Amino acid sequence: MFHIATESEIKKGKTSDVYFSRAIAALKSAKLDKHIKAEIRTNSLPLEWQWAVLAGIEEAAHFLEGLKISVSSMEEGTIFEAMTPVLLIEGSYLEFAVAETPLLGFLCQASGIATKAARCRKAAGGRQIISFGARRMHPAIAPMIERSAFIGGCDGVAGIKSAELIGEVPVGTMPHSLVLLTGDVTEAFKLLDRTAPSEVKRVAIIDTFADEKFEAIRIARAAGKKLFAVRLDTPISRRGDMKQILGEVRWELDLRGFSNVKLFVSGGIDEDEIERLNPLVDAYGIGTALSNAPTINFSLDIVEIEGEPVSKRGKESGAKEVLRCESCHKTIIIPMGREKTKCRCGGRYYYLLKSLIKNGEVVSKLPSARKIREHVMKQLEKVVSRE
Repeated sequence: MFHIATESEIKKGKTSDVYFSRAIAALKSAKLDKHIKAEIRTNSLPLEWQWAVLAGIEEAAHFLEGLKISVSSMEEGTIFEAMTPVLLIEGSYLEFAVAETPLLGFLCQASGIATKAARCRKAAGGRQIISFGARRMHPAIAPMIERSAFIGGCDGVAGIKSAELIGEVPVGTMPHSLVLLTGDVTEAFKLLDRTAPSEVKRVAIIDTFADEKFEAIRIARAAGKKLFAVRLDTPISRRGDMKQILGEVRWELDLRGFSNVKLFVSGGIDEDEIERLNPLVDAYGIGTALSNAPTINFSLDIVEIEGEPVSKRGKESGAKEVLRCESCHKTIIIPMGREKTKCRCGGRYYYLLKSLIKNGEVVSKLPSARKIREHVMKQLEKVVSRE
């Protein structure tokens, strides 16, 4: 009924590029199979980004589980730079050749979304950011989108299934439709207040029928202390300068003793708009910028065959180790088997590629989405800027 592949079809290689199946058939006909090592990395990051957040590892682990291979990987949520191997596969080529296409798919899109969320998080500082991106992409992948947004730095997600996946409570405000059907923002607020769970913060959307400034004043007077925030989602045809509109709303609310009412903004929000609006905004709803985030252009390349270093042009041959200094956060790449314990700054290195799968069995504990998010947050403290 829907144009999607099932989990079984993905595992069986039905979503893989056909040339892998043809290559496998050709190799089998020649009774040719070799033990190889292959790494996944990206040569460059989108839009001149200087760093990215690795995501999709949990799905990748479940996808590769059962294949007679071994995999080492960075932990999900690790911040990395271009040209850095994030995952290493070892085993018979024929065992996993058909897995390349979906494996890259799991990592490329999720990492792009997580990175965009992290950039928005960095721009927003301590302000709340919520993922509103589910409606912008195919509903079958909405949970993946919002999980990636959450681990990258969003404080919450709006989608019900997405929230279930990450073990969080879904977050939302009020749709325009509720105001349209009741005919008035105050009536819509009363209905919402009467029926929504008590722990849900009361947020009124104020741009359905009238000027935001006057609607903000009216709903603040009508709702009193129950009103947590007002949300502006002004359509582009009526928007003008959003920063100026927000300034007017903030002034009028403060002037009348409603300085406790927060300003929540959605619609066309990305990291640049966040930085522009930060002086006035308390929380953001981010949709298209997250769900339509640039993908990380990972590729999978053979770097060893039967223990001998080899690679195609433009790639460095040989399996590698990725080390990071615990003090200055600098990352280096060295040939596998070499040792390097101390950074020039005096700090000690630790290894980023850790065993994920051994002979088809997942041997690493897959952390919860919240744990991964915490891992990202700690690293973001060491990232000087979102650039």
